[in-house]
Amino acid sequence: MRDPYEVLGVPRSASAAAIKSAYRKLAKKHHPDSNKNDPKAAERFAELNTANEILGDEDKRKQFDRGEIDADGKPRFQGFPGGGSRGRAGPGGFESYTFRSGGAGPGGGGAFEDILNSMFGGGARGGRTGAGGPHFEFDTGGIGVDLDLNVAMTVSLEEAVQGGEKRVRLPTGKELNVKLPAGVTSGQQIRLKGQGETAPGHPPGDLLITITVGPHPFFKVDGADLRIDLPITLYEAVLGGKVRVPTLGNAVELTIPKNTSSGRTFRLKGKGLPKTGGTGDLFVTIRIMLPDGNDAELEALMEKWRDQHPYNPRSGLG
Repeated sequence: MRDPYEVLGVPRSASAAAIKSAYRKLAKKHHPDSNKNDPKAAERFAELNTANEILGDEDKRKQFDRGEIDADGKPRFQGFPGGGSRGRAGPGGFESYTFRSGGAGPGGGGAFEDILNSMFGGGARGGRTGAGGPHFEFDTGGIGVDLDLNVAMTVSLEEAVQGGEKRVRLPTGKELNVKLPAGVTSGQQIRLKGQGETAPGHPPGDLLITITVGPHPFFKVDGADLRIDLPITLYEAVLGGKVRVPTLGNAVELTIPKNTSSGRTFRLKGKGLPKTGGTGDLFVTIRIMLPDGNDAELEALMEKWRDQHPYNPRSGLG
C-alpha cells in the first residue's frame, strides 16, 4: 500500500485533528455507496481505512514513523538485538539469517518463537508447520475505526411535543425516515444502530442524531411552561372582551377584564409542555397595540380625555 500520509494527503507534521478531518472528508468522497459506478471505489475506500488505522492511532503512527510497521500496519523485521554471529550482512546492508528446524537452543527451531516473542512483546500467536517450514502469525492488535456518523436535526416545537416521523439526509447522500419520540428536547441524541459508515472487516457504525428544537414564531419555552405576548387593541384593554389565544393544540378564548394594562399576565393551566407527572402552563402577557399611522380622531379623543382625566402611572418611581 502507499504511504498513509500520501493516501490521506497530509504532511508528516499534521495534527491528529487534521488527520481525522482529512480522513472523514475523503471517506465521504470515495465511499462505495456514493460511487456505485466506480469499480475501484471499494479499493480506494479500503486504502483510506488502512491509512486511518495507522495515522489515527497515536501509538501506531509512532511505530510507522520509526519504521517498525509498514504501510499495511504489519511489523517490519528489525533484526536481532546485539547482532552477533547469528546474522551476516547481505545485499543492500540487510542482515540475513538461517534457522534450523528442530532441537531447542539458540539456533533451534524451538527457540525461534521465543526470539519472536521477545522481539514483538509476546505478539507471536504461535506457529504452524507447512511445506515451506515454520510459519508464524503476528497479532498486531485491533485498531478502532470510527464509523459512527453524526448529524444534526432541527425540529419544530410542535414536532418535539407530538413526535412523529422526520426525514434526515446523511453526508453520504442517503436519506432516512427517523421516528421522533414525543417530548424530545434540544441536545437529546437519537442512535440508529448500524446506519453509520461501513468499512471492510468492520461492523457498520451507528448514526447519531443530535436534536435541536428550533425557535417558535410566537411561543417562548420556559422549562415545561410556554410564554406568549398577546397583542390587543386599545378598546379591548379599556372595554374588556374575549380574545383568541393560540396554543400548541387548538386556540382558546381568554376573557380580558375592563381596564387591563399592558404587561398584565394571565395563566392558562395545562396548556404548556408535557412534563413528569403532568403538563406545564401557558403564560399570556398582554401588549396593547395602537393602530398604524396617525389617527386624528383618536388623537382628539385622547387630548380631551387627558385634560379631563389626568393621571401619572409613573408616580411611584420617584
